[in-house]
Amino acid sequence: MNLQTPCGNDASQTKNRSRNVAPYSGLCTRCLDSCAGNCEVFKSSLRGREVIYPGPFGELTAGADKEYPVDYSHLNIMGYALGAEAIDEANPDKAIFPDVDTATVYGHTHPVRMRMPLFTGALGSTDVARKHWDGLAVGAAISGISLVVGENVCGIDPELERDKHGRVTRSPEMERRIKKYKEWKDEYGDIIVQINVEDTRLGVAEYVVEKLGIETIELKWGQGAKCIGGEIKVSDLERALELRKRGYIVTPNPEDPASQAAFKSGAIKEFERHSRLGFIDQEEFLRSVEYLRRQVGVRRVSLKTGAYGPRELAMALKWSSRARVDLLTIDGAGGGTGMSPWRMMQEWGIPTFYLQAMAYDFAKRLATRGEWIPNLAMAGGFSTEDHIFKVLAMGSPYVKAVCMGRALMIPGFVGDNIEGVLRNGKQTSWKKLPPTVSAFGERPEQIFATYETLAEKFGKSKMEKMPLGAIAMYTYVDKLQTGLSQLMAGARSFRLDTLSRSDVVCLTEEAARISGIPYIMDAGMDEAEKILGG
Repeated sequence: MNLQTPCGNDASQTKNRSRNVAPYSGLCTRCLDSCAGNCEVFKSSLRGREVIYPGPFGELTAGADKEYPVDYSHLNIMGYALGAEAIDEANPDKAIFPDVDTATVYGHTHPVRMRMPLFTGALGSTDVARKHWDGLAVGAAISGISLVVGENVCGIDPELERDKHGRVTRSPEMERRIKKYKEWKDEYGDIIVQINVEDTRLGVAEYVVEKLGIETIELKWGQGAKCIGGEIKVSDLERALELRKRGYIVTPNPEDPASQAAFKSGAIKEFERHSRLGFIDQEEFLRSVEYLRRQVGVRRVSLKTGAYGPRELAMALKWSSRARVDLLTIDGAGGGTGMSPWRMMQEWGIPTFYLQAMAYDFAKRLATRGEWIPNLAMAGGFSTEDHIFKVLAMGSPYVKAVCMGRALMIPGFVGDNIEGVLRNGKQTSWKKLPPTVSAFGERPEQIFATYETLAEKFGKSKMEKMPLGAIAMYTYVDKLQTGLSQLMAGARSFRLDTLSRSDVVCLTEEAARISGIPYIMDAGMDEAEKILGG
């Protein structure tokens, strides 16, 4: 049984001609020499390395569609008819789901409170993040969740200013991103700036803390969508040359006369800008965390690690424990927000369910020895309220939040497209509202179910300035919060810290073996036997 289709996918804009496909190679069982395409091998014969990446760049997000043998659908949520946690009284008039507290806290000495156990994926140097930033940033702020500014934002800023040592002194794009979130933020949530190898060399942490008031820096070891550095595509030769001068890897080499000729003839339409691989060392990591706190003045340090194997996961947990890292985000295979190589996104790394099972086991072992455990968050393909419940319950008491990448970006796209039609303030490919939107009305207050709630809070004048992408994100987060509250009330848990591993069960014995969560036919059976025998 093949868990995915190797040679045809909408992400690479390829497909097989035949209905019958060899399961391992993904090639049509009957491959004709007269075929007009368009499987991945066919397209790669024409466009080569372009086919490695999902497209069109700057207009999409992409996530792996490989069907892993075990995932979170193999868990079911337990409901109870007896008792209630974190509520004054277990009776029908007191224990109602709208009273469930979905707020969470992360951070060691300077905690951050969020209205939901949720924060965005790292939205960095991709065109998608840049184009839709206002809606995404304001949406996160008014929803009371944290927002992560991803890697390379300063490094690719066309208006970047640097000193004689090559370190950033001003980045208008970074300023814009941070200012937009802070304008709308209340006491909930935080804006986190992520740094990679190039960001460190540019002095991004020092700049955003000293000049822009950032309090949280995230060190990046990797992510679940790829095992190499981040990449974007550049459609301008002069821009590609400039990024190469700034120290980035740019392929094909824009300084190569052959590459320049190919670009001018139209054979090459884009250059790829890549970040460098990061390499980890315990002492260097501890020094970096200490430097950020003591010298730069950061209040919180977080770490983002990817879908690596047990060794790197153990290092992330152990070193974060020693450094008293405020938040450790563990990103499993299956997610993705940007332009990761498509086959890499499908085929590398440990899937999120397996990785979380491993992380829980490692954290418990450290805690049993009396070692300090940082607040954990899981990322890697989440989009619904039951995902949030299952991740928090399975990871209790260590996992405090879920990182959502693509799912939290979609409302920004939707809202921006609506805004382009109704307010004429944004470029959009929509000429008019599609039936999927106009079915609810022709004005924002008709289309968005939470519009009036926000209008009551912010007033008419601010609503006219609020990006519709932000209203869309708030509406989506409101759905997640309502759904999570219902699931928690059914489990008789009225506050997040009362969720436990006993609130989920495994539907398959394989999931039980991997996770340590009981198989559904075994869970709670001891108590049942006592009742029956009493």
